[in-house]
Amino acid sequence: MGAGLQSPGYGCKQWRFLEPRSPNSRVTVTDPNSVRRLLPAAPPRLMAQNREGEESPYAVSSPSGATLSVRWVQGFPKQNVHFVTEDTICYPSGNYVIFINIETKTKTVLQCINGIVGVVATNIPYEVVAFSDRKLKPNIYIYNFPGLTRRTKLKGNILLDYTLLTFSYCGTYLASYSSLPEFELALWNWESNVILCKKSQPGLDVSQLSFNPMNWRQLCLSSPSTVNVWTIERSNQEHYIKARSVKLPLEDGTFVNETDVLFPHSLPKDLIYGPVLPLSAIAGLVGEEAETFRPKDDLYPLLHPTVHCWTPSSDLYVGCEEGHLLMINGETLKVTVLQKIEDMTQSEPHHISPVSLVYQKDGVFASGIEGSVYSFIIKDSSYKVETFLETEGPVEHMLFSPSYKMLLIQTDKGSVCIYTFDEKPTLEKVLDACDGKFQAIDFITPGTKYFMTVTHSGEVCIWWMEDCICESRIYLNTPTTALACSPSSHSAVVGTVDGYVYFLDVQEVDSPGVIHKAFLSKSAVQHLIFDQRGIFLFVGSSEGNIFIMNANPSSSFEILGFVEVSKDILQISTVSLLEVDVVQVLVLSSLPEAEKSRLELFTVPKILPTVSESFTDERGKLKEELIHLYLYEMEHTLSSAVLDFQSNQIYGFCNQAPYVCSYLLPEKQEDTKVCILKPHQKVQSKHYGTGMLYLSWHGLWLITIAKCGILCIRDIYTLETFARCQSHSHQAHGIQSMRISMDGQSILVNGKDDGTLVYLKWKRTGGIYGDESIDYFQKLLTFLSKTIAEENYYLNSPRVSLDLGHDFKYSIDSSQEELATEESKKEIPWIQWKSQEAVEKEIKMFSQKRKEIRRGIKELAKTVLNMMEENEKLDNIAKLEQQEFGLDLEELERLHEESEEEVAKIRKDVEMHNLAKGYLTEVIKEECWNAMAVKGRALKCFHIPYVVENFPMKERSSEELKELKTVLQQKKIEAECLKLRKEISEVQSAVSLVKKRHEEDDEEEEDEDKIIRDSNLPNYLLGSLSTDFGVDTSLLSSQLELHSREEKINQITLLKDIIYKVKTAFNNEFDAAYKQKEFEITRVTERNVRIREIISDLELEETVWQPEFEDCEKPERTFVVEDHEITAQKHVSPWQKAKTELISPHETERWLHSQGLDVRNRALMDMMGGVLEVKKEDILKMVIPQPAFMIKPDALWTEEERKQFKEYEKKVKELNEERDKYRKSLETELKKLQNSIQESTQSFDELLKKLFERRVKAEMVVNQEELKINNLVFSLLLEEELTSREIFLNNYLVRKQQEKNQTSEAIRKSREELDAFKEHYDNLMAEDKVLDRSFKKEFSEIPSHQVDLLYKLFKRRPRIHKQKAHSEAASSTPFGERPGSGKLNKDTFAHLMKAMDELDNINNMPEGLDPSVWDHFCATRRAKVENEHKVKQKAAGLVEMMAFLQKRVEDDEHVQREIEKVFHELLL
Repeated sequence: MGAGLQSPGYGCKQWRFLEPRSPNSRVTVTDPNSVRRLLPAAPPRLMAQNREGEESPYAVSSPSGATLSVRWVQGFPKQNVHFVTEDTICYPSGNYVIFINIETKTKTVLQCINGIVGVVATNIPYEVVAFSDRKLKPNIYIYNFPGLTRRTKLKGNILLDYTLLTFSYCGTYLASYSSLPEFELALWNWESNVILCKKSQPGLDVSQLSFNPMNWRQLCLSSPSTVNVWTIERSNQEHYIKARSVKLPLEDGTFVNETDVLFPHSLPKDLIYGPVLPLSAIAGLVGEEAETFRPKDDLYPLLHPTVHCWTPSSDLYVGCEEGHLLMINGETLKVTVLQKIEDMTQSEPHHISPVSLVYQKDGVFASGIEGSVYSFIIKDSSYKVETFLETEGPVEHMLFSPSYKMLLIQTDKGSVCIYTFDEKPTLEKVLDACDGKFQAIDFITPGTKYFMTVTHSGEVCIWWMEDCICESRIYLNTPTTALACSPSSHSAVVGTVDGYVYFLDVQEVDSPGVIHKAFLSKSAVQHLIFDQRGIFLFVGSSEGNIFIMNANPSSSFEILGFVEVSKDILQISTVSLLEVDVVQVLVLSSLPEAEKSRLELFTVPKILPTVSESFTDERGKLKEELIHLYLYEMEHTLSSAVLDFQSNQIYGFCNQAPYVCSYLLPEKQEDTKVCILKPHQKVQSKHYGTGMLYLSWHGLWLITIAKCGILCIRDIYTLETFARCQSHSHQAHGIQSMRISMDGQSILVNGKDDGTLVYLKWKRTGGIYGDESIDYFQKLLTFLSKTIAEENYYLNSPRVSLDLGHDFKYSIDSSQEELATEESKKEIPWIQWKSQEAVEKEIKMFSQKRKEIRRGIKELAKTVLNMMEENEKLDNIAKLEQQEFGLDLEELERLHEESEEEVAKIRKDVEMHNLAKGYLTEVIKEECWNAMAVKGRALKCFHIPYVVENFPMKERSSEELKELKTVLQQKKIEAECLKLRKEISEVQSAVSLVKKRHEEDDEEEEDEDKIIRDSNLPNYLLGSLSTDFGVDTSLLSSQLELHSREEKINQITLLKDIIYKVKTAFNNEFDAAYKQKEFEITRVTERNVRIREIISDLELEETVWQPEFEDCEKPERTFVVEDHEITAQKHVSPWQKAKTELISPHETERWLHSQGLDVRNRALMDMMGGVLEVKKEDILKMVIPQPAFMIKPDALWTEEERKQFKEYEKKVKELNEERDKYRKSLETELKKLQNSIQESTQSFDELLKKLFERRVKAEMVVNQEELKINNLVFSLLLEEELTSREIFLNNYLVRKQQEKNQTSEAIRKSREELDAFKEHYDNLMAEDKVLDRSFKKEFSEIPSHQVDLLYKLFKRRPRIHKQKAHSEAASSTPFGERPGSGKLNKDTFAHLMKAMDELDNINNMPEGLDPSVWDHFCATRRAKVENEHKVKQKAAGLVEMMAFLQKRVEDDEHVQREIEKVFHELLL
């Protein structure tokens, strides 16, 4: 018998509870003989049997016949919840689709065997549910409900995934949308299992897809950027789908007028620059992208739709992210922005961004992210917002029931509430979701009634196993990591990310509570495991410490010590047999660097709680020699390892190979030596991905789980699988953890990423396999019963108190001193507290030594202070730095290194900054200076503010010169060809040739005269002023004769050459003027030398005018930095400073020595002013010395002295005359020099003025030629744009012609089908008339009065009354009566035939009529009714086909108009 999920197709399971549950029930075991009564009964009868006979591909055959089955599945919706019927909802969770009956809360499960369920959709009239899988090339499966038998399997061409599914409200239509890479919308007939039509929209990620409830021919697809309405057209069996895009408003709700990008008739016409073309032609686009091209400046941010819903009038309401509500007409797609009526009581406007939107009679219900349901009451083009309902969290989805009597509200966490519209509205929570996926699970001892779960956020739940109903919840409000339930008491432990361990009392399942909290370390708790007898609790942390705690509440969960192991702990397993006094512990950790795994095995004695102090050191670490720690390594990596109950063998799950191996432990081994283990037994795991191993409680089953989502149960001795189950999918990374109950009858499997918890039960345990497990369970429960009773009694004792004021710290039988100790250790990890305690002991032990050391330090500090005081009294040169007194040499070295690093960093930053600046400088210099053949410079006048600049010019490249040479050569060839053609054409005859020559001579003379006359014309009439600069323009073509593209390009090349020559000519004139200014400045400088001498001789205070070149005239000076420009002080390195100080005394001494040797020069300077003869220029400085006797009074002078005085006066007079005469000559010379300088500089200024005018004229010439170039370039661009437009129009015309062919073919085909259908319809009508006319002939053998009576009965038709319940439901729904569907037509015809059976009853036979005639009459009448029904159907189909043909004709006419537009523009 195959083991696995035996289910209809995809594992459909439904469970019904056979016994009432007791909410206040407690798990107690008093009588070991009552163990059998605690075992669960056989699984209840599954409602959905295997109707299709499909066997699971994951089943494993075994001789024992052991089979696992899914008892229930617990998961919370991550996608939208759907109504299947009025009282049943469904949603996907992992591999399953879960159905919940709202009234009875009964659950049914449908399993997808191919992996995770993708998207789900339901069809209420047909009572079917559709879902997709998420494998490569996914399929869509459609199942009946409640039978859960597969109706059909839809296979498309999608590669990756379906993202949206929706059924039409009437008809057998299913719409699907796929994501990357197809982005395909497909319309299915799910009953026929065919795709009717499909269309791809590359790159469009659709968020919502819905049919129009009133018209199945309309579909709406909305995404965050677009809203598209698709129209479905049908002609007999052919279907076509066509999209129309809604033009959304701007973000502020306004609209923008958009012009036609293909044929913009509103563009202005420019009479000068030619036609104004569309932007696509300007951009050079010629393909399909030109049809939708818009420049960036023309793109405006539009509204972002979030959700939409249909109305009974086939309009759409669309909610936007910006808070606007739009109404879109379903036919014209006209958008109306509804105006919100603000509440005057609110101070600020409240914007609601709808997440979900459902239609009601007066408007819509909308939900936002703030956790409220709003009612939008819409009237005309405005709406009013009212708060309808407050919820516990943000509402993610809303949905009305089929009768619109209930509103389903789904929160973002997955909770589902039902709001019932009644006289007294009620809000009932159907599904109360947990806060996140399950982080860990475990059974509450003995594991037959209750189990626990914990989420990452710290929500702990207790569940009843029979129907997975949550009994109670408790919130720890801290991130959690692990959970374990004690086998020896009704307590549980939860580990947290912060390093705390919370202990919970779970005796009362409806009111659990925290009874103790231990702070072990600051690292996260990763593993929690009790040994099989519940003696110890082993706590593994991320730091690589395993804490051993007493598992009994009576011991206050005492921490006994810890063991240090490797950091990356993967698994902890224990072996605690009933008859053994020790507990074996195996720890698996990884060595990622060596790509190996390490196993550490140690033994914990049962008496450890009583002798813990002797087994641990001062810091709480267990002594390795006492726990017998052994180290093992594998040469390959393991993801899991467990120790068998004989403690002589280890089972491992290989990480990089699909094998399960066993390893024999050596009998003798040294404690400190690492032993390498080799595989003893090797079996293929038949899993893929990393996995985990678990041992059952009796140790005979090895359970393996992996990323593939498969759970296997193996025999411990042979490692062969005897039971297997696919509970989860590899697409959600498989199974995270599993737990098996003590009796081995129940298995909980927790998914890793899908958030699904699966409960597995044994259908058949396979004989001896189940008996061994139950026998061990009885033995274990008998052994633990006394301990459980004692510990539970202790938990019930009033001495256990809850202290909420001390962070959930509890104490059992603790004194006031212990409470004070606990308070002092608050928020300090136990391992840190033990370290502090050890430090305190060491302090007490070495207190005397510490005192001596402190005394020595004080004396040393006093000595250093004295040395520092003495240092302050010394001279600066002898004084030490403050840091030199630091005794911590390592600290000094560290500070020095830090300062050096900081200096190096700053130096590097400065160097990089300078390097960047230097690079930028070089780039600018290379671009603007080095690359210039003619450097840009200016020339200024001496006296007037005129500045003339030259033309900076780059050297022409070899490509430009080559192109110019080619153009010139071509022009010359053209001129020669023209001349030769002219000569050849003028040769007519030999006789007339002579005459022609005479005439040509005369014409040449006239041409010469004309050339002379034309040369006298102004240059501006010749089209260019470049001839003024000596540039030849004879090769230029006339501007009116440039037609081809090549001619224009050649003209541009010649114009560029003319510009280059004009600039070169002007630059030559500029260089001449520049040299002239240099000469003038040199001459002025020479004359200023004499002027300065004269001013000095005349002792005048005049300043000498010295002209100089400015920086703009000599720009190369910018690259030279003068010394006076540097404001910063020059950095002198220490070695340069020392060198200067060493050399300066020698330099001074050498100078003094040289001065002492030059006696002759000193004597000449002192006696004669440094010259040997008196020059003429020195007359003004000459002074005649007074005679010595002039000091005496005149009366005392002698006669000789008086003669000497007269001679003195005569000399003085002569000297003064000479001085006056010389001064006048100097003044005359000074004025002459100044006038000469003035005249020469002014003449240069006049020259520069003329050069300035020349510069203006040159610039005018350059601008003229550049204008010609720009005009030619514009004409080339215009030609390119016209060419691009023409190519685009031709391509567009080809596409439209192809489309025209398609539309014409569609019209032809539609007409042929219409004609054939009409012919068939006419035949049916003829048959109907024949049946009517031939009635009396059929019954001509009976009397005429009976024939008339039968004819009246022949014309009689039964009346079909609508069901009252149906009409009431239709009146309660806002959509009312919906259009008829195929199913409704079939049902109506079936009711008609049933009514015909009543009319055909023998009781309705007229009296006196033969029964055989009555039977013939009934058959004839039934044939007539069936034919009439066919005629009605054909008539409806005929109308539909005629409408389809009209649509095709309209499309054809539209394409024809587009073609005519293209032809019209091409002709123009």
